[in-house]
Parts: sequence; structure tokens; C-alpha cells
Amino acid sequence: MRLLLVEDEPDLGAAIQQTLTQSAYVVDWVQDGDLAWEYLTSNWTKYEMAVFDWLLPGLSGIELCQRLRSQSQALPILMLTARDSMEDKVMGLDAGADDYLVKPFGMAELLARLRALQRRSPQLQSQQLQAGDLLLDYSTRTVMQVSGQQHTPVSLTTKELQMLEYLMRHPDRILTSEQIRAQIWSLDSDSFSNVVAAQMRLLRRKLADIECKSTIETVRGVGYRFVVG
Repeated sequence: MRLLLVEDEPDLGAAIQQTLTQSAYVVDWVQDGDLAWEYLTSNWTKYEMAVFDWLLPGLSGIELCQRLRSQSQALPILMLTARDSMEDKVMGLDAGADDYLVKPFGMAELLARLRALQRRSPQLQSQQLQAGDLLLDYSTRTVMQVSGQQHTPVSLTTKELQMLEYLMRHPDRILTSEQIRAQIWSLDSDSFSNVVAAQMRLLRRKLADIECKSTIETVRGVGYRFVVG
């Protein structure tokens, strides 16, 4: 799941990014509201959740919420702030935030709030994804075949899970290596040029182990396509 973190405190931002990354989120972290808006309106990346600090250089977290909601975007948003009065909380929620977390907070609570947002968001509710004869289970980070001969679920690494999910959500569509890398790796990562191909080889081996009919096809010179079996 790709998430935009907007936090201008370097130590806190780095700690949140590390915690979320360890919890299988793909995190882009920016430190001002203007750059955050550029990320949110880019056609290159698609975010499924966002964490905004209230007070930011440039656009504030409140202004980011208001802009998104004025465009009828339903992106789930968690607001972070040191302002804990009832009036402030009402203002944040009225601006379009879905939840409100007061600083200082524990990382366990942050993760719990994000899980709660996920459960309340129709597009993010399901803990499983099925396409063709493949069933991807987010809670166990496994994939299994659901037709024909039954096989033991295969465990996936975080990147394998994220890549397979992206492919399964776009069946029979050609996705370029650049699109996959942009969606699965954060924008500030130092991923090497053939990282997609390397991860794809590992993923294909695991799918071969469960003898699934759905396949990941290489479209030479273009990219990859998940073919539903």
C-alpha cells in the first residue's frame, strides 16, 4: 500500500517512515505542503492513504485536506498535530481529515489508526485479493492457488507482495518497468535499474511452485502483463 507522509520534523518524519516501511507500506516522505500537493496531483504515482502534519511550510495539512475534498477525492487521511483542543479537532475533521492523532504519540498507535482507516475505507477493506486462480492474503503475506490441485500457500517478501498485488489489480494490462518501480519503490529509494526484473524472477519462481495457471508475461521491450488463468 502506497502512502504519502507529509511531516516537516526530520527526526519524527524519519521514525514514521521507518516504522511504516517495516510494516509493508511504500512511503514517500516530503517536508512541505507545496511539494506534497505536487505528489498528490502527479499522474505517475497513486496514493491509497496519507498522513499530514497540521503545520507545514507552504500549504498546511488543513489546506491539503480542503483541496483534496474540494476535488471529491476520498483519499483516507490521518492528521498529526500538537494542537489538542476540541475546536482544533473539529476544524481538522471538518477540513476533511478522517482521523486525528495528537503529538506525542507511540508508533503502535499510529499503525493502529492506519489499520482502522483501512477498515473504514471501502476500497481498502479487503484483506484478500483474488484474480484468476490466485488468492493473495495480506494478513499472512502469502499467495495460493484456489482452483485445481490445492497447494500450500507460499510466503512472499514485502516487495514480492506489493508487486504481485499491483499486477493482480491490473489484469491483462501491460505495465512498464518504470510504472512498477514508481508504484512499488518510494521516490527517494536508490533502487537499481534492473530491480524490477530481478524481483520478477523471484516472484515467478514462487508462482511456479504452486503451479498456478495465471502467469506473468514479459512483453519484450515494453514491460509485464498479468495474464489471468
